[in-house]
Amino acid sequence: METYPLVIIGAGPAGLSAAGRAAAYDQQSGRETPGYILLEGYEAHAKTIQRYQLRKLVMAEPGFLDLRSDFGFQKGSREEVLSAWSESLQSQRVIIRFGAEVSGISGTKGNFEVRLANGEKIAAGHIVLAIGVAGNPRKLGVPGDGLPGVEYHLDDPEAFEDETIIVIGAGDAAIENAVALSAQNDVIIINRGDEFSRAKDGNLKLILNAINDPAQRLSCFYNTKTAEVTAGDDGKHPLTIVLDTPNGQKPVPCNRIIARLGSIPPRRFLESAGVKLPNARPDALPELSRTYESNVEGLYIIGSLAGYPLIKQAMNQGHDVVEYINGNFIKPADQPLLEYQFHGLPFRRDAAELLDLFQHRIPMFRQLNALAFRELIIEGTIIASYGDDRLYEETERSLKTLSNTLRDKNPRPRITRIIREGEYIYRKGDFGASMFTIAEGEVILEADEPGQHDMTLSRGEFFGESSLISGRPRLDHARAGANCLLVETPRRIMVKLMNSNEEVRRGIDWIFIVRELRRHFAPRAGFADLREIAEACEVRHFKAGEVVFKEGEVGDSLHLVRSGSVTLMRHTDKNDLVLAQVPSGQLVGEMALMGDPVRRETAIATLALETIEIRRPQFLELISREDAQIERLQADVTRHVIDHTLMEVRPEAGAMMQFLMSEGLGEATNAIIINEDLCVGCDNCEKACAETHNGISRLDRKSGNTFAHIHVPISCRHCEQPHCMKDCPPDAIHRAVDGQVFIDETCIGCGNCEANCPYDAIRMEYDAPEKPGLLQWLLLGRGPGPGETPGYTPDAAAKEKGKKAVKCDACLGRKGGPACVNACPTGAAIRIGPERFIELLDKPAA
Repeated sequence: METYPLVIIGAGPAGLSAAGRAAAYDQQSGRETPGYILLEGYEAHAKTIQRYQLRKLVMAEPGFLDLRSDFGFQKGSREEVLSAWSESLQSQRVIIRFGAEVSGISGTKGNFEVRLANGEKIAAGHIVLAIGVAGNPRKLGVPGDGLPGVEYHLDDPEAFEDETIIVIGAGDAAIENAVALSAQNDVIIINRGDEFSRAKDGNLKLILNAINDPAQRLSCFYNTKTAEVTAGDDGKHPLTIVLDTPNGQKPVPCNRIIARLGSIPPRRFLESAGVKLPNARPDALPELSRTYESNVEGLYIIGSLAGYPLIKQAMNQGHDVVEYINGNFIKPADQPLLEYQFHGLPFRRDAAELLDLFQHRIPMFRQLNALAFRELIIEGTIIASYGDDRLYEETERSLKTLSNTLRDKNPRPRITRIIREGEYIYRKGDFGASMFTIAEGEVILEADEPGQHDMTLSRGEFFGESSLISGRPRLDHARAGANCLLVETPRRIMVKLMNSNEEVRRGIDWIFIVRELRRHFAPRAGFADLREIAEACEVRHFKAGEVVFKEGEVGDSLHLVRSGSVTLMRHTDKNDLVLAQVPSGQLVGEMALMGDPVRRETAIATLALETIEIRRPQFLELISREDAQIERLQADVTRHVIDHTLMEVRPEAGAMMQFLMSEGLGEATNAIIINEDLCVGCDNCEKACAETHNGISRLDRKSGNTFAHIHVPISCRHCEQPHCMKDCPPDAIHRAVDGQVFIDETCIGCGNCEANCPYDAIRMEYDAPEKPGLLQWLLLGRGPGPGETPGYTPDAAAKEKGKKAVKCDACLGRKGGPACVNACPTGAAIRIGPERFIELLDKPAA
């Protein structure tokens, strides 16, 4: 039986890198017998990449991470990457055995036995397992997922021509397959979410450009799941896939289906080797030490099976694990990034120790693989509060010096954000979608509504989840308490985490429900008091236009709107009358539990809607508490009854409400409205907009729709959950704390935001040429005068820069507020949100 100090299993990027480092050790030490062997069950190295589609671009992500490996790697085609690694295998004289499929592992450190499928056995002192997960593709899990034509990988996209092909998935593999196939096929990519949150930046740009390019044969169904697959019945297409879309089920005939839903770990193989998995979930990954050692001493796991699927990360792990086995405990390649994040803390500890400490102290993050948590910290922001002014000022100077040192790095690493003890982390009404977790100290959530009470949160708790989920402004003030140490996680990372980890999603859902129950019903209740009630509540999902409840039916529950909005309608002899639009954070249907149980209105999801349904037993339990806000609930119900009755007796007001909803103002936070009874058509609003924004107006007054005296021009509504922010590759679209949605200078001109905006409020433009000043126009007649120059010709610099996205930013930062409103001589132009609709409804239509 052959014996090796080290056996590396799997010749993917991680295994190749490990073998390259082991080969270097052998050469440096002058060993006469090899100290390692690399076993690969396939007939060539890098099986997963070998099976990539031909000419696929292999990206060197993440961009912020340096490569540490004896094997080179840079962005290139599949063929270029494989060829470079083949040359390295030869030049470094790596000892590799192909066709050596491993069937089992047994034993312990220093005495492992590796069994091959051909019956051969190999003895090993240490084992590095780098087999990945690609050999176990996740199936669709619906009827018909095994029919001929339903495939789970793609070798050569050029093998298919003029077919209708469905690609299912939102990750990198699905994106690359879909784009490549669309060169000569009609392709539909199915995304179960509303964005491509798991894709690399390069692939995100690739897919969105393709979807938005009319010349490309590719389209996308968002928020769509597969219901079933059946044999085709039209004589042309062998398959029919039934899609569960936001607008109902839709059968789509197709020639083939390619499902790229990721892979699951080889659980049975791992457990047979003694490796323990943390839970029974099919996608559970083994728990590893910081040196990648499993619970089986001497057995190390690296690559995608360790939780890091990116090639550069896997190669770094392969290099480092051999160093660890040889007693050289080097710092990981991403260690400097962590040190920058922790630089401003009021104490000095090793970054790896701090990672362990943070993960241990935050229960929600204990569910994560240690390597995934490491990535979360690198992508987030660490916030530390200081009570001592001298220490704060010293740390501020130190951080400024570090920031100057990192100025030329691209992308620029994140560093600690410091605040003073007692300073506000955010204020009520601020817009923000990040979430915060407390690693140390306290945070006070201050409430300023009658009947509400402050809440003190401590280590391990989190906050900010309401705005993350609903897109609404912050509901309270968050103030830093003593010794406050926080992890702020951006929305993009939290969405990715919630989509991939059901336990994290359930935990966030539960806390969200408890806090909403406190806010609406029981302000002094503790979490333990509301645990059973919260667990009995159900999170409901409704598609746009779907009925939540119907007029005339007996109601046994109320709904708390979690995200989206609800339109309330009442049937009359003449028509269906719109009574109200209920935004996220509000109750709907409560009248059925506080009086006549027969529903008086029909509730319809205005757009994609999530609610928390509270049934009668839980409602009665809540209002029986001593701190129950019964009077407030009764006052709200009374107000609703009066408002709805007024709408019914004034049908013109209901018609106006229906018009506003149809124009998207139900999701607006800051829309411009023009009263045509006052408007004189001077276009000062457009001219002022252009003069404020470098010659390009973001307002089209003449376009848009009108009802009675109210005109809604083409301009940004600054939506609660902005459509334009979805899938912006450079993350160039932001929301200011006051709610303004704006585009920064990092825009790359891809056009995704223009395509995603349902209100035509964004367009792609070259920079406008400079005009003569106002005095030259007034006195000498030079130039076109104030406003946008129609049909201007961009200069060479503008053409080289390319078209960029432009939209209304509500004159962010401008003293005096929006220029369009200030320039209106008659007061016809106003900016409003849904809370001011009643002002429009109070005035009868002309």
